[in-house]
Amino acid sequence: QVQLVESGGGLVQAGGSLRLSCAASGRTFSSYVMGWFRQAPGKEREFVASISRSGSATYYADSVKGRFTISRDNAKNTAYLQMNSLKPEDTADYYCAAAFTSIGNVVWSSRDRYGYWGQGTQVTVSS
Repeated sequence: QVQLVESGGGLVQAGGSLRLSCAASGRTFSSYVMGWFRQAPGKEREFVASISRSGSATYYADSVKGRFTISRDNAKNTAYLQMNSLKPEDTADYYCAAAFTSIGNVVWSSRDRYGYWGQGTQVTVSS
């Protein structure tokens, strides 16, 4: 099992940047595909980005492509989401998620793939 704790959220002006971190407990962090999702008030939780176990493959939602970058450091058991050129519509609670797999170089955008979730961190982008 793995436990996930997000940090790095906050209030930022439009055009600014934030870096979210997701610290994972457990011994086998490199066995998990990691994903970031977000949920705005009154909306469903949506996919943001995913990264394969080794970090060699990534996948982004169209709404964040070119602005957000997902990465991971398996030695530190941590995944990151660098968010640049933030827009008011990026305002949401951001969640990291982990999916255990024996398959290398896969990424997933479906919430159903992820069995472990953090508690979320709030990001507010002011206009």
